[in-house]
Amino acid sequence: MGSGITLSLLEQNLGVTMTQQNVVVSDLKSGINLTIPVKVPVSKPAPAPGSCITISRKTLLEINGNKINSWVDSMRASSPTHHKSTPPLSDDLTSWMVQHPSALDMFEQIISASKGKQIVMFLDYDGTLSPIVEDPDQAFMSDAMRATVRKLARYFPTAIVSGRCRDKVYSFVRLAELYYAGSHGMDIKGPSKGSKYKKGGQAVLFQAAIEFIPMIDEVYKTLQDATKSIKGVRLENNKFCASVHFRSVDEKKWGELAQQVRSVLKEYPKLRLTQGRKVFEIRPTIKWDKGKALEFLLESLGYANCTDVFPVYIGDDRTDEDAFKVLRERDQGFGILVSKIPKDTHASYSLQEPSEVMVFLRRLVGWKKLTLKRQFRIRRQIEEIKASLRN
Repeated sequence: MGSGITLSLLEQNLGVTMTQQNVVVSDLKSGINLTIPVKVPVSKPAPAPGSCITISRKTLLEINGNKINSWVDSMRASSPTHHKSTPPLSDDLTSWMVQHPSALDMFEQIISASKGKQIVMFLDYDGTLSPIVEDPDQAFMSDAMRATVRKLARYFPTAIVSGRCRDKVYSFVRLAELYYAGSHGMDIKGPSKGSKYKKGGQAVLFQAAIEFIPMIDEVYKTLQDATKSIKGVRLENNKFCASVHFRSVDEKKWGELAQQVRSVLKEYPKLRLTQGRKVFEIRPTIKWDKGKALEFLLESLGYANCTDVFPVYIGDDRTDEDAFKVLRERDQGFGILVSKIPKDTHASYSLQEPSEVMVFLRRLVGWKKLTLKRQFRIRRQIEEIKASLRN
């Protein structure tokens, strides 16, 4: 047949109760009939065991195409360029902003909610600290953003949580006083220097999926061969996961790319495929994500079961939703989604782009500095009063 159709793929595509039958596939051009075993939807009455039903090759291919088409639709939805060409209705945006107001507009309320608690900052990288760019290797953060994050870490425990390889994201940020959780939190390391929050004087090191490294390497190399004919594809080996970036791929080739990636992954049942902003993510099927990484870091900092901690997570991607959801379930802190358009999210607040993220972080630093100055002034006044009483 040459169509690459398998029983498992058909069952996934149909998404209904299936039964295995012999199917006669009719080639409309040649008139040749082929009998193949295949899983088909159970009908009423169901075909008798061992009997045959007849469907055309065209119908079979259309079934196969449904799943690919759904992936292409998802790929299109993740494209910022399409968001610009088809802006949401103003009423939709207004309604969404009521539910997820700007963190800048609500800054005073946010500070009020954190009163008496230790704020801990969690930051995604791409699309949060740096803009989304065509070439992932050129996703540099600005010097101004780096200076802002450095100041932030002076006053609050701060972690970068990224889908990138930990070493890669560190090469972009270059701040040794931060926590880094790479590969969607599967590779975590604490500050190497300069942080008063480092627990026990030792850098935290946790790798949740170390046994998957050889498999990820193998998949990465296989994908290189499978996608080399598609112009614009960029592959990234993130050590514990692999990324397939399609930011520079012609939209007409998205279906072919999705099919190639899914075809490769059929041979690796211990890996799963997820999607972010113009990127496919291939990850181990272990129960670990950015939300788990957030909880692990809070525990490492000594805040496992504390009520006086206030985690703030800022991110722009679907993978950040795991962290947003954890904060909602813990009823502690809040999530901020970086997005210019309405999206289904567990985040409480929103910011439109990295420039607004920087403004928010600067306000947070400014508020903390002012608070410390006031506390110092009050302590000094108390000491002066005590000294005058002694005299």
